[in-house]
Order: sequence, then C-alpha cells, then structure tokens
Amino acid sequence: MRIVAALGGNALLQRGEHPDAAVQQHHVHDAARSLAELVLAGHELVITHGNGPQVGMLAVESESDPALTVPYPLDVLGAQTQGMIGTLLVRELTGRLPGRAVTALVTHTEVDSHDPAFQHPDKFIGGQLTEPRARTMELDRGWTTARDGAHHRRVVPSPEPRAIVELPAIRALLATGSVVIAAGGGGVPVVRNPDTGLLRGVEAVVDKDRTAALLAEQLDADALLILTDVTHVFTRFGAAHPGALTTVTPQRLRELDLPAGSMRPKAEAAAAFAEHTGNLAAIGPLDNALGALLGTTGTTVRALPAPGDRGPAALPTGHSAHGPAAPHATV
Repeated sequence: MRIVAALGGNALLQRGEHPDAAVQQHHVHDAARSLAELVLAGHELVITHGNGPQVGMLAVESESDPALTVPYPLDVLGAQTQGMIGTLLVRELTGRLPGRAVTALVTHTEVDSHDPAFQHPDKFIGGQLTEPRARTMELDRGWTTARDGAHHRRVVPSPEPRAIVELPAIRALLATGSVVIAAGGGGVPVVRNPDTGLLRGVEAVVDKDRTAALLAEQLDADALLILTDVTHVFTRFGAAHPGALTTVTPQRLRELDLPAGSMRPKAEAAAAFAEHTGNLAAIGPLDNALGALLGTTGTTVRALPAPGDRGPAALPTGHSAHGPAAPHATV
C-alpha cells in the first residue's frame, strides 16, 4: 500500500518542553520506530509533519536578531524547519531501514492569492506580546495580533493548499523505493504568477493536515494516517467518561464538537480524504502507526458507498493498487 503519514507536533515537542535539539531528537527516535514498522511491513511511505513550535522559535529569533534590518519572512523560516526536522527523521529512519533510501525534500505548497484567509488571519505564531508591544509591531511591521489568553500574539493567514509543487519529484522518489519526507509544516506557502509562472513566497502558514490530505489524494495513496498524541478521536473529550470512536463516517466525524486548534483540522482532513477517494483514513497514536493502519487502535474513517455502489474495486489478498503488501498488513 502507499501510505501518507502526517505527524503531529508531539512528534518533536510536548507541551511545556524546551525546544532543545536533544529533546526533539529523543521524540524523533521514538516516532521513527513506529514509522519504520510500516516500511518493514512492505508499504510505500511518505511522511509529513507539523512545525508550529519550530517556526515560532525561528520567528522569535529572527525578530530579535540585531544583525537583521528586517526579520526573515515566514516562507523562508518554514523552509528552514523542513530542513531541520527532515534531517532528524532521515538519520533515525536510515538507521532503522538499512539499505533503504530515505529522502527529505523541501516542498512548496501553492495557495490562491485571493484566498479569503489573507483577509482574516487567525493562526497564532511566535511568542507572547504585551499589549503595548503588540500595538508597536502592528504599526512598525504591519502585523495583525490577537489576544491569546492573558497576552497577545501575532496571527497570520492560513490559506487552503491548492497544489504541491514538487509532486512529480515525490512520485519519482517513490518509484525508486525511497521513503520520502515532504510538505513539512504544510509546505512552504507560495503563489504563482499566472503570466510568468514564477513562484513567490507569502507571509502565511498552511495547515499540515490539510496539505497531508491533498498530498495523499494527489499521490493516489491507499491510506492517510494522521498520527498524534491520543489513541482515538473521542466524543465528550475532557469529560469524566469520554467515548472512544473506533470507526466513523466522514459525515459523523464532521458533526462532532472537536477543538478547533487541535483535533478539528485532523478530523476535517481525514474526512475529506475518505470522501474524495473512498480509501482509508485513520487518526491514531504516533507510537503505533501500524495499529492505526490495521484498525487495532485509533479511529478509522471510511465513507459509506452510495446505494448500489460496491465502492472501490476489491484487490487480491495481500495486494494494493501500488503492489504487494505483507499479508499481515493488508486492510
């Protein structure tokens, strides 16, 4: 099977942890074991990942660097995080998959310059600001800020991903047998000049889960795994007795009252992929990616076939649209 696995921010940093390199290396070490199990079971694998803490850290450093006349733009900082996180994943996976190529690819995501998100920035980034400092940054740098708890923070647009610029390169790498790490942080956001075709970076961030769903669909993936720090999607999350969902339809998933800043985008991405392709999406624990694929843990998302529609054509046991899979890993 061809699988796109999207790692949540917990793949590198837990809440409250210092963003030190050693801390992130430790978490990548644990994530690599789970991801390697998918490859060892005979599957093709594309990995994407979040970058919220990392791009925020770089933004704060850039803003405070006295050597700079202006901070680095967000698109360039996003590319830096792809390289930083990519090299950690490459090292760990190469050690666990001897003889298998593992490639990290700087990836650009095309967005629409007329996307309404540019008029309504709402994605928090960077550190906390006092109200006077927030007002100063709005005047001096044209920032938009919003209250986040007791402080203010910068907010930036989060436009919808429209296309993955490096999609042909990702396909070519998969054809060679490489594990591919791509579209980290949702991809470097760019807009294309319709007359010249030239790409220009924009001050925005693209949601990682939305990009993962688009990437999986455009790669004709058999499964999208959204791996995070919970075992399932829960109803009544935060209550004394939450309910764990094991199997759910896209429609039911969208009806749930899920946190907008955490589980909601994951649910929307999984629902979109399942609806558009008829293939499997799953939201499950980072430490058991194979279990999420097999349905022994996590929440499996599948669209119901229309009346009279038998759904996607059945494949021979142990096979997928992208070649043979290990018998124990067939879903």
